[in-house]
Amino acid sequence: MFFGETAINLDAKGRLAIPVRYRALVDEQCSGRLVLTYSAFDAGALWLYPESEWERVRDEVMVLSTFNASHRSLQRRLVGSATPVEPDGSGRIQLPLTLRQVAGLEKHVVFLGMGSRFEIWNENTLNQKRVEEERGLADSASEEMARLVL
Repeated sequence: MFFGETAINLDAKGRLAIPVRYRALVDEQCSGRLVLTYSAFDAGALWLYPESEWERVRDEVMVLSTFNASHRSLQRRLVGSATPVEPDGSGRIQLPLTLRQVAGLEKHVVFLGMGSRFEIWNENTLNQKRVEEERGLADSASEEMARLVL
């Protein structure tokens, strides 16, 4: 399980260094084979999956009926835009230009461990999202959230 937050700078070529604390785990889980795609729900973010977890997600998304416009949109966003990536000898992965541009990723990004995947955020976008979420969290808590003992 991946968890934690790391502020990272993209280099001039659009490469991101996977935080050292995750490298052995990524190698163990998927031999460094990762898949990068857009976040299904949030502008300003990319999702990075170990290959086996990606295959599970991909298969679930692709069984959705293409007669539904929202299904097709999700399929395009996740599967159609996905790209395999592997860390180089320095633990860096190349973020394709199109994915970086659409997600608005610039020099300063945040790398979040989110259980079975990572999220890569534009730092400013994530900070704004957090402010918005904090303002509305108490009002929008679901029944499941209300039962949590934190």
